[in-house]
Amino acid sequence: MFAKLESLERQFADLESQLSAPDIFNDQERYKKLTKARADLAQVVACFQEFKKLSRDLEDNREMLADADPEIRAMAESEIASIKQALPRLEEKLQLLLLPKDPLDEKDVILEIRAGTGGEEASLFAADLFRMYMRYAERVGWKVEMLSEHESATGGFKEVIASISGERVYSRLKYESGIHRVQRVPATETQGRIHTSAVTVAVLPEAEEVDLDIDPTELRIDVYRASGAGGQHVNKTESAVRITHLPTNTVVTCQDEKSQHKNKAKAMKVLRSRILQSMQAARKDEEDAARRLLVGSGDRSGRIRTYNFPQGRITDHRINLTLYSLSAVMEGALDDLVEALIGHYQTEALKQQAASA
Repeated sequence: MFAKLESLERQFADLESQLSAPDIFNDQERYKKLTKARADLAQVVACFQEFKKLSRDLEDNREMLADADPEIRAMAESEIASIKQALPRLEEKLQLLLLPKDPLDEKDVILEIRAGTGGEEASLFAADLFRMYMRYAERVGWKVEMLSEHESATGGFKEVIASISGERVYSRLKYESGIHRVQRVPATETQGRIHTSAVTVAVLPEAEEVDLDIDPTELRIDVYRASGAGGQHVNKTESAVRITHLPTNTVVTCQDEKSQHKNKAKAMKVLRSRILQSMQAARKDEEDAARRLLVGSGDRSGRIRTYNFPQGRITDHRINLTLYSLSAVMEGALDDLVEALIGHYQTEALKQQAASA
């Protein structure tokens, strides 16, 4: 590990040297590449340098244990104890920083939420979950664009699809895919009985054209008149778009915009991401099942989380974590859950790395 860290430190120094060259701004493309490469190494190099400094401090303090002055020896013993606590934590942090990076972590995402079992109550909870993610996006400064929505009779969502863009969106939301179960008393329940409903969430890394080249001849594009709310244009123009990718039979529809061109662009964005996600899932079939689920396979066959409103608790079943802060979570305070999931799966990755070493 330390040989690799020494190599990364040399690479970092070389990048800094190149970035300090007088003519570096003459080539903006090269400057951007060097800047990104430096940023990618900055955290691990800073951590390694802190580790080396503490290691040197440890040796210096050990030498001070032979000093004739008892106060200096006492100070050295205190410093040694403090350093011995810090070094293992830094070493573990370095191991985590050296784990192979998920190349999708920098991606924006397509968020798909669908009502499952539970009828209208499920659609209402789908709307609540969508609001939760929107509040979280607002907290961290991400941008949200609605792509498609199908409302229920009670004002919930049968299905809602949105694009979320910003800094490392997929890295923060990739563990949200799965079945989200809710236990609460519906507004329409007159007997005060608790109902259990379910909503499926899929987080897909957004595919760009450079990620996936789709042959136009493999697409069937149908246009038709939009249905439902939307004003007078609904019955007068064929603005709704349905795109079918024939080889995979993947179908995406969009009718939210008045413009057929805009609906087609939105549908293509979702289609491209679904196909890329499906291809990635196929390549990862031989990997660890838990890891495969949580890096974007979109597998929604397993319950991952329960939201219990009467008790004000939220439980993530994958990591056996229960928090009694449901109200805050529903308002977008997801950081505790997100950080716990990231930490858990990083630890699992470290275990797998150690086992295969």
